[in-house]
Amino acid sequence: METMELANPQTAEMLEKVLVEGDLSAMTPQQRLDYYRQVCQSCGLNPLTKPFAYIKLGGKLTLYAQKDATDQLRRIYSVNIDDINVNDDGDWYIVTVKGSDKSGRKDVEIGAVGKKSMEGNTGNALMKAVTKAKRRLTLSLCGLGWLDETEVETIPKAEQVIVNDSGEIVEQKQTEPEFDEIDFLKRFTQPEGLPYIAPAKAENEVDSYGNRFGDIPTDNLGKRLLKITESLKSDKLSQDQRDDKLYKLSVICAVLSNRKVKKGL
Repeated sequence: METMELANPQTAEMLEKVLVEGDLSAMTPQQRLDYYRQVCQSCGLNPLTKPFAYIKLGGKLTLYAQKDATDQLRRIYSVNIDDINVNDDGDWYIVTVKGSDKSGRKDVEIGAVGKKSMEGNTGNALMKAVTKAKRRLTLSLCGLGWLDETEVETIPKAEQVIVNDSGEIVEQKQTEPEFDEIDFLKRFTQPEGLPYIAPAKAENEVDSYGNRFGDIPTDNLGKRLLKITESLKSDKLSQDQRDDKLYKLSVICAVLSNRKVKKGL
């Protein structure tokens, strides 16, 4: 197997530290790409099929085996499934798989899947348990300590990481959870001390962009409410600025209160 070219002793030292600690994030993109290819080469896997993917566990970037990896390994090392036993304990399917490779080495592995997973489809849960056991057996017989993709989803706080074809880590944007208007309105309470504004008047008031407050989505109004409330804590506001913000806050609260009433909340 070809070895990674090391430009200088510092690079060699860094790579040794990375591999010992099991954190690939400290590698340069090219080193990460070379490492991936050499792992595939050492196992006889085709890197073009992307047999491995990246995952962050405990803050460390590492590899885990995907379906293509275990499928190729079973063929390369002639992994045979000799016996399968399915145990239904009521809540879980626990599958025990016995197997051997072409050298005659034998091993046993299990795969457990809860019946409530797979959206309650017990047939799919059983098939997943069998698949999980087979893949774990394959990796074990091949002497590889990789996690299989069927195990990754069950690990708390495991974070899948995208690494592009150049070995660069692709930063993933954090997506905000979907806004629940009903839940927000249920929890909404109007602050005390605000001047009363009739709902019809509040609905027809316009913001600085000419938008009717009655047409502004609830999630947007909620964000404005928080922003104005926070700004009112400042002691640098003039009285006119404070009065303007209090009026806008009263308008927003009147619109939200009216929506809450209309929805019977």
